[in-house]
Amino acid sequence: MSSGTPRVDAALVRRLIAAQFPQWAGLPVEAVDSAGTSNVMYRLGEDLVVRLPRESGSADEVAKEDVWLPRLAPSLPVPVPVRLGEGTPAEGYPWRWAVYRWIEGENPVVGRIAEPGALATALAEFVLALRGVDPAGGPPSYRGGSLKDRDAETRDALADLRGVIDTAAAAAAWETALRAPERSGPPVWIHADLQPGNLLLHRGRLSAVIDFECLGLGDPAVDLIVAWYVLPAEVRDAFRAALPPDDAAWARGRGWALSIALMELSYYRDRNRRMATVAHHVIAEVLADAARTD
Repeated sequence: MSSGTPRVDAALVRRLIAAQFPQWAGLPVEAVDSAGTSNVMYRLGEDLVVRLPRESGSADEVAKEDVWLPRLAPSLPVPVPVRLGEGTPAEGYPWRWAVYRWIEGENPVVGRIAEPGALATALAEFVLALRGVDPAGGPPSYRGGSLKDRDAETRDALADLRGVIDTAAAAAAWETALRAPERSGPPVWIHADLQPGNLLLHRGRLSAVIDFECLGLGDPAVDLIVAWYVLPAEVRDAFRAALPPDDAAWARGRGWALSIALMELSYYRDRNRRMATVAHHVIAEVLADAARTD
């Protein structure tokens, strides 16, 4: 959290709810444990959750979700967030916020996924369903372009991580991704941030995909990052076969996973232990994959 982030606590949430949604006043408010960096969430009673952006950019992205998720949801195989009320700035909190329906589930823990094969199938079904929705009028995703647009930032992260990871191997893997042919077809809908914190599992099965801040149109290779961010190596081929991307798209997807994880580890290693741990894991998975296949 930056120095300009407003202080959010349960007392603030209670005041906001009491003033703007009196029908829910008096319901218990409890912080939701999350490694998320863009929003803070509080469970409201048994059936609701309050989501408050931590910065202005996240507030703008939430507004985008409110427009597009209701249109996309009927075509998707798992639940996505459903907004039940929109709050306005008040009590010193400067941005719009929202109340959503609570979705039961927990974030997957890498290395402790009970049914990885079933999860691989469910994730492939989600990715295929999302990219199959009519893209007419959809906004671009900021992660939907070319890997080459991320080259300078990725190399900055590599320089920052010398002595932390095997930067020579990471640089070689990044070069391989940059050489992959770019996609020639029209952009499609992508989530663009299929990380553990944005997935929910209930009784071992995918119960929801959440946090669509990166939602938009772009190269569907971006959504392949889940193969390295979430899935163990033994089911990665099954995930790929269920889609299936060509070799160039798979290489770009691995490049996206590497680039995102490098930037996250560089930024979060002294700020957010959980985010840094996930990023470190992804880099190790990508490098092991590259050593095996390249």
